[in-house]
Amino acid sequence: MSDEKKDGNGISRRDFLTKGALGAFFMAMGGAVVGGVALPKPPVSPGPTRRYKLGAPEEFSVGTGTKIDNGNFFLFRDDGGFFAITAVCTHLGCIVAKVDDGFACPCHGSKFSTEGKVVGGPAPRALPWLKVSLTPDGKLMVDADEEVTQGTKLVV
Repeated sequence: MSDEKKDGNGISRRDFLTKGALGAFFMAMGGAVVGGVALPKPPVSPGPTRRYKLGAPEEFSVGTGTKIDNGNFFLFRDDGGFFAITAVCTHLGCIVAKVDDGFACPCHGSKFSTEGKVVGGPAPRALPWLKVSLTPDGKLMVDADEEVTQGTKLVV
């Protein structure tokens, strides 16, 4: 059989395959262009902010540490002021527990000092400190989305 032989529709097999290949090529290029145009704007929306309003400063006495379970952090008050340290281990995200000499991760054995510095185990970095501020109505607020340098305290 010859490639020039026409089928029932009046088109040769060679012309049919050529047109099919060109159509597939232009469809693939069109898909690539559409994907390239959509790339700068991801289809994922940002999650909700993690700000926790805790109460009046007078509710927390000096020398105390309070675990805030819904935010996974600890709020402390000492003579220097208020500070918050995350309860999420920097190794694999387990929730650490408060112990006498700091924090301990129950999953893989990471240990942290009372300031959140790594003192043992596989954790790659210290527990982050979180921003503590006052709301306009005088309540404490912890922003779990904003880390601050270790030692930053809110003086009230």
